[in-house]
Amino acid sequence: MKPIKDARLVCVSNFPRVTYSGMLPGVLSRQYQQDQMEIDLVRLCNSVGSRLIPQAPVQVDVKERQLLFSDRPPLKYDLLSIGIGSEPVIEGIEVGDGANLVRIKPMQTLLQRLHDAIDTATIHAKQNDSQRPVRVFIIGGGVGGTEVVFCLNQRLKELMGEGNFELSIVHGGESLGNGLLPGTQKKIAAEIEKAGVRSLTKTRVARITQEEIEFTSGVTEPCDLAIWATHAKASDFLKSIELPHDERGFLLIRDTLQSIGDDHIFAVGDSGTLEHSPSPKAGVYAVRQGPVLWKNLKNALANRPLEKFKPQKGFLKLLNLGDGRAVGEYRGISLANNAMWKLKDRIDVKFMKMYQNYKPMEMDGSMEPDELENHMRCVGCGGKVGGSVLSRVLKRLNIQPHEDIILGLDRPDDAAVIRAEFGQITLTTDFFAAPFDDPWIVGRLTALNSASDCFAMGGQPTAALAHIQLPYGKPRRQEEELFELLSGAQYEFEQMNASLAGGHTIEGPRLTSGFTVAAKQVFPISSKADLEPGDEIILTKPIGSGVLLAAAMQSLCRAEQFQSMVQQMLLSNQVALELLQGEQVSGLTDVTGFGLAGHLLEMLRASEVSADIVLDDIAIYDGVDSLTETAGIESTLTSQNREIENQIIVNHIDAELTKFKALFDPQTCGGLLIGVSGNSEQVLDILFEHGFEKAAKIGRVTGKCSIDNVQRLKVVT
Repeated sequence: MKPIKDARLVCVSNFPRVTYSGMLPGVLSRQYQQDQMEIDLVRLCNSVGSRLIPQAPVQVDVKERQLLFSDRPPLKYDLLSIGIGSEPVIEGIEVGDGANLVRIKPMQTLLQRLHDAIDTATIHAKQNDSQRPVRVFIIGGGVGGTEVVFCLNQRLKELMGEGNFELSIVHGGESLGNGLLPGTQKKIAAEIEKAGVRSLTKTRVARITQEEIEFTSGVTEPCDLAIWATHAKASDFLKSIELPHDERGFLLIRDTLQSIGDDHIFAVGDSGTLEHSPSPKAGVYAVRQGPVLWKNLKNALANRPLEKFKPQKGFLKLLNLGDGRAVGEYRGISLANNAMWKLKDRIDVKFMKMYQNYKPMEMDGSMEPDELENHMRCVGCGGKVGGSVLSRVLKRLNIQPHEDIILGLDRPDDAAVIRAEFGQITLTTDFFAAPFDDPWIVGRLTALNSASDCFAMGGQPTAALAHIQLPYGKPRRQEEELFELLSGAQYEFEQMNASLAGGHTIEGPRLTSGFTVAAKQVFPISSKADLEPGDEIILTKPIGSGVLLAAAMQSLCRAEQFQSMVQQMLLSNQVALELLQGEQVSGLTDVTGFGLAGHLLEMLRASEVSADIVLDDIAIYDGVDSLTETAGIESTLTSQNREIENQIIVNHIDAELTKFKALFDPQTCGGLLIGVSGNSEQVLDILFEHGFEKAAKIGRVTGKCSIDNVQRLKVVT
């Protein structure tokens, strides 16, 4: 929130949400909602201008100072801070096929995995004996495992009903709650007994199967569900880094939080172990390290002396009992009451609220109102000039025909077709301001968006010329940004058997990219003008990306909404070439900046037909409803796109209905609009096979309509 001058902060995370373990037990016992324990990294990074890469690296190249990924370019760093925690490692036991075993981590997916496992356990128990209770074992009686037991007990009562399950906790030590005072451990044991949970101390697990759990003593018991909550260890990724480690695989660090083997790498929380004063792996140390880490990152970049972290000798320990009480321990005193829960609740909620404020940082105040408005204008295909502006300009230009232009601006379509000595060349060009801050993804989307028009025309891309505007900056930063962007584009062009052939690069205020794509015409030209009455209309992707991208600029687009949208945007419209091999497709276009209504009307006008579409059959992206209705989010291009609204017949439909407004929402890497004269189910099957799970029939061509500028599109519910 207080950026370092001339430095770039990049957040790399395998999940787009961070889960606070301190509130997980409270979520299990329904004392909190799930989102109260989560930090939305998509919104947080957007709000502070940090780049987010929601993908786990596979290796740290210490020598070259870069993170390596499985399917994207390396990411160079000057300073690297590693805070990836630890993970539960199942060692020394045999896990049989079909064993219903759930690990606590990753916590981001625990609730769904746990509920699925509880359903499986319930079915399994009833299949064996309809009268016996479901038997659940939690393996690990440390502080974390013990707290989970209390709160899971409350959740199971809600889901199954008291008396319909048996909950046991298995612990290899003599008492539950490793590291706690004997008095605190006694209180925990008493609360465990009071809760009706069976405690198996000085007991270790040897084997878990689909039917039973076996202990090292040789005793076996029926087991429907086992939850692994033992003390976590260093991940294989952490162990693979070529730096000094402790005996458990965590990175050894100095009191400046730097690796003892590399001053450019810091390790915090569970990831690092202080070389001369190791402390327990507890979240409180990570919290205390945060301010020291931040100061030392700034100091290291400025070549100033670094501060030292001194771990505290003791700290307040609070365990949620799941019933409105907590066990507290501090300075030799232990209590179990409501006051301890209120204290824990106040501390945790206050802590999380600091990281759940997603309000974008304020501008520096130097922008005039019109400059600020321009800064907040939409990007991606939402940054296109309005269709009415373009149409008026083309009419004024009086462009003369040329004998070698087979398809051009006299009959505007998705791409131009040029006559050459060896046949025909299909050409198209497209570019946009980067819709978000990840050059690798932006490069992929730009390539897909630029090639999409060729696919819609029945052309196979062969070559691409790049048009790139890089933000002002130092050459090294520009080099890395351009490398990542073109690597992403090259990745997609290789999938379509095309190559980068050249281009042009300039500097400017923001990252803008695009390509001119040349294609071989492998099928007869697929035109917008070939729809016939009776044709069914298919849309392959949801609409509403303009709303979500506008929301992302204001840090209002949630992580799951953003990820779902990007996943759909990365689906290549190359599937059009497979569809055109058959005879059922009568017309094709892609949906981009002018929105679904604008591009469909282009097809209807070119084909001189009319059509009905069913609003309820059109898929929209998750989150568009709430963002439009509650937050009033809308792309800046939508109002211009709605200038064609007088050409649409609307019967008893509220024009302010979210789904109706979404018809005019500009799409970036949108889907295909397909006219089908043959078997539409066969077309849908092909689309489903290629990952277009949201593809659907949305309407039908109804009749001929040769007069221009009439109401040729009817929207019904």
